Amino acid sequence: MSKTSSNVIQLLKILIGVAWLDGTVQQAEQVYLRKIADAKGVAENEELRPWLYGLRSVSKEECYTWLEDYLGKKPKTADYQQLLEDLSGLIYSDGDVAQEEAKFLTQLQQFDPSNTDTRQFRESVTRAIQKLYQRWISS
Repeated sequence: MSKTSSNVIQLLKILIGVAWLDGTVQQAEQVYLRKIADAKGVAENEELRPWLYGLRSVSKEECYTWLEDYLGKKPKTADYQQLLEDLSGLIYSDGDVAQEEAKFLTQLQQFDPSNTDTRQFRESVTRAIQKLYQRWISS
């Protein structure tokens, strides 16, 4: 399996996981997932089949793990944008944004490569607060 094919399968797994976040895959979401799988040439992939046809559910933990595996520590802007574009299509395909799906989109923002300055700032502020707290406890 090529790296491109592997990436596409990872992307589809995330989309499937997001479809399951609200506990059920809506008909419109299932149609969208199959359409994307067809367009990307992985509709007949044995690994994806059980999920594409609703034969296996996906836990939130699995979904978040797949997201982290797909994006890695330093995501490429192109991978992030593709994921965001495909997720938006999926989430809005059934005309309803579930609370879990909205929460997922918020979580996804922390992986945005263009937010590195904001993330670094937040991390440095958090470290500074931790140091102050530790000094305060020690004294």
